[in-house]
Amino acid sequence: MKSAQDEQGANALDALDARLRERALLARAVPGDRLMLADATLLAALDGTRVLTPNERQALSASPLTLRRFRRLSLERHAAARPHAHAAANDPVWTGSRGMLRAAATATALESLLTDDGFWTLHFLPQGGGWQVILSLSVEAPFAARLLSGQPQLRVIDGGGAIVLQGRLDADGECERAWPFANAPAEHFQLYGAGFAVEPVVS
Repeated sequence: MKSAQDEQGANALDALDARLRERALLARAVPGDRLMLADATLLAALDGTRVLTPNERQALSASPLTLRRFRRLSLERHAAARPHAHAAANDPVWTGSRGMLRAAATATALESLLTDDGFWTLHFLPQGGGWQVILSLSVEAPFAARLLSGQPQLRVIDGGGAIVLQGRLDADGECERAWPFANAPAEHFQLYGAGFAVEPVVS
């Protein structure tokens, strides 16, 4: 019989796997991709007033652009449901998140890194002989509404304190920059203790 701690651990792993699968779907490049479903259809699915048909579900899963639009609508709906999140005294205050390069990652296959709390993902996309790094905020983060409405300056640092990425989240809850180092992402993180952190920029 599983203990409560075992069940919590299994649930946390399932949640991380689901987020990783979501990011992999969003990051795909599909030639000729376009919006396959109208906003009204996506919003009805989010509100629970209409269930997507099998054909609509297939169209959604096959189109990264439509998935990104669906995610954006979900973020906007989440933020709108908490219009005073920035002023709520009991709203979770985020001070930073940390993560590690896992042993299973290799220098040739690193596609993403997840913070330990599961709220942030770093994606690494090959581009022009280098890489683009994308920071993504999970819609499930308890502080998501605060960060999306407040638009604070954020940064990602490696284990040595060097800045990997710095900027503000866009409406999709993402920030994208060119990878600033000569070494590939996995090799770079291995050189600096395999750790990284996402944190607000303190002026």
